[in-house]
Amino acid sequence: MPFFAYKARNARGDLIEGIQEGADSAAVADMLFNNGVTPVEIAVSAKGPGTQGESLLERMQRQRITSVDVMLFSRQMYTLLKAGVPIMRALGGLQESTHNNSMKKVLQDTRESLDSGRELSAALRRHPEVFSSFYVSMLRVGEATGMLEEIFLRLFYYLEFEKSTRDQIKAAMRYPTFVVIAMTVAIMVINLFVIPAFAKVYKGFNAELPLMTRILIGASDFTVHYWPLMVAVVVGAAFAIRAYLRTPVGKYQWDRIKLRLPVVGSIIEKATLARFARSFALASRSGVPIVQGMGVVAQVVDNDFIARKVDDMREGVERGDSILRTAVATGVFTPVVLQMIAVGEETGSIDDLMQEIAEMYEREVAYEVANLSAKIEPILIVGLGILVLILALGVFLPIWDLGKVALHK
Repeated sequence: MPFFAYKARNARGDLIEGIQEGADSAAVADMLFNNGVTPVEIAVSAKGPGTQGESLLERMQRQRITSVDVMLFSRQMYTLLKAGVPIMRALGGLQESTHNNSMKKVLQDTRESLDSGRELSAALRRHPEVFSSFYVSMLRVGEATGMLEEIFLRLFYYLEFEKSTRDQIKAAMRYPTFVVIAMTVAIMVINLFVIPAFAKVYKGFNAELPLMTRILIGASDFTVHYWPLMVAVVVGAAFAIRAYLRTPVGKYQWDRIKLRLPVVGSIIEKATLARFARSFALASRSGVPIVQGMGVVAQVVDNDFIARKVDDMREGVERGDSILRTAVATGVFTPVVLQMIAVGEETGSIDDLMQEIAEMYEREVAYEVANLSAKIEPILIVGLGILVLILALGVFLPIWDLGKVALHK
């Protein structure tokens, strides 16, 4: 997505400048409004935050700031602030101790912003590629309530859960991915080298070949003669799909399809809803109003389809509907979750119930991820068996027919 340079004013009227990534200027304006600032000017920026004055080589060599870096930053800030260390000294110590040069630059820019009179949340908002709008909004609430160190600790646990879920899914998908890649390479080698060798042998027999053998030879001939075109089509399709998925419509459609994928769709949906519930509980416990909290949470669920549902919930609450009624209208929550929302709304402990919903979804995600390989392995075995059967029939049927002819003679 493109970057936009913006000028805005906060609640005190101070002018804030920065760069924000977004689908368009309207999306950036919505993000700024949700963060409690009023945009004055928004223009397309050719460079992202932190890239000004850098050459192409410097940008290529720049170290990437990972979620682990942000997680460690949150934990260390909590420890330092709880010990009574001033923010400027804490940032200075972290800047000296970090081994990530990109993080050093971010912390240096943050310190300079604090020197110029900005709040910590406003300083970190200048780096949206590192600190999400949800992260910044939580810090802004912590500054307003005097619970900044507690917010850093809650954000650390939130980021830790996010990383743990991603690592579990990656670990579960590692073996199936390896098998699929190996099968693809094997098919290409067989089409390019093995089948052509057998085709030369069969051609000398001057006999009619079985249908399966003719299909394999035809596919092999096509691959041998047109493999550059096939590679070009695959690469072009990959770039076209990637470009489409970067558009708002494309991303929304893909996020909607992901939730309906076999085997992994339910995991993605439950992980997304767990992220929503945990984020909502964190925002509510930190003192963020429900409507504003839903607006912020919609930006961090990492799924445009679910985000649209959360926005619908926010609009319903603004109209005076209950959280339960708006949750039912979305059609994405299970009856158990809806019952918990109803109890939480009646007792005034919606944050505690949302936390329990998050933990329930997290347990289900952990269980399904642990059994993901067991679900995928039979599919891979069946696919590999079908591939071997097709190759065996195509390669050995002619040999079998020739053997029977020789026996009859």
